[in-house]
Amino acid sequence: MTSLIYLDNQATTACDPRVLEAMWPWFTTRPGNPGSVDHAAGQQAADAVEAARADIAALIGATPAEIIFTSGATEANNLAIKGAARFAGPALSAETGGRTRIVTAATEHKCVLESVRDLAAEGFDPVILPVTPSGAVDREHLADALQTPTLLVSLMAANNEIGIIYELDQLGAVVRAAGARFHSDLAQAAGKIPIDVNAQKLDLASLSAHKMNGPKGIGALYVRRHPRMRLAPLFSGGGQERGLRSGTLPTPLIVGFGAACRIARTEQEAEQTRIAALRDRLLAGLRARIPALTLNGAPAPRLAGNLSLRFPGVRALDLIAACPTLAISTGAACSSADIAPSHVLTALGLSPAEAAASLRLGIGRFNSPADIDTAITRIADAYAALAPARPVSAEA
Repeated sequence: MTSLIYLDNQATTACDPRVLEAMWPWFTTRPGNPGSVDHAAGQQAADAVEAARADIAALIGATPAEIIFTSGATEANNLAIKGAARFAGPALSAETGGRTRIVTAATEHKCVLESVRDLAAEGFDPVILPVTPSGAVDREHLADALQTPTLLVSLMAANNEIGIIYELDQLGAVVRAAGARFHSDLAQAAGKIPIDVNAQKLDLASLSAHKMNGPKGIGALYVRRHPRMRLAPLFSGGGQERGLRSGTLPTPLIVGFGAACRIARTEQEAEQTRIAALRDRLLAGLRARIPALTLNGAPAPRLAGNLSLRFPGVRALDLIAACPTLAISTGAACSSADIAPSHVLTALGLSPAEAAASLRLGIGRFNSPADIDTAITRIADAYAALAPARPVSAEA
């Protein structure tokens, strides 16, 4: 059986063996609860958690005290957006001049968009900004939205479907000038591009370990301490994580998250250069075989491993089915038996048919040049079989 080539690294990444090695003792011979510091096993676990917290903070230019552990970026995004809004809840009345506006962009992850929309039922004013055809947030549109006193702006660092990178430092300056707080979903960016929460004027930022070759089920929220960012917790419990995220801390996952961040700090630059070369090789090879191929979103700045490509005349789902030995995705959301067009691609101005003809290819740490060359052949051959009337070159 032909082996599977994994090219869906925006969805999730394989756990690095070095991360697994760091985690294993905490699953087996070190069972202590980090909340039980009255004995040595618990203290060891607590120390391991704090060491990992420091590694995660260092990756984004934060302090360890500013890192709150969550189950992943979805929870972190919900805590950031809903927590900031609900803490400000008593100031909502017009008499006190409360800020009720919450601003985000049409291409954000669904958990951000739905969190912002959910708050309309609680008296807040959600604003969803359009994006340019390249996928960027226009600073003038943002500044116009901020003419109304705004509580919070949430804009991602890098898009999970089209891979474009946002200029957070410039957007953050606009947000700070308007007196609003600034949150960013860093799930796709952390460990891949340099992040500095201070230079980028961030008050809140969400991370997820499994997007950077760490374990699934663990994430973090950066919460600025100076000036202090205040949040209301999403649920009640034992008061762990400064009272913001109750629940027993999963020491093995946290240790793995810390290890993934240490690896990223050391290897990020060289790794992303290598991955970008593989991405360019993949794009050039596919264009040589399929001249009509179109890139979705701006070519740069873009995550090194991301390609969002439109294959004219073919449904992406059919192309995926014709390439069973490739792990590739559409970026479309599934609802029952129907496939809804990607909200990110339609926000760029693509028609539903164009969105349905788009594939997301995500290259990661464990892909090789041989993987890329094989993927080029399999995708181009499948396209030729599905769209015989379209020009497809012979082997490039």
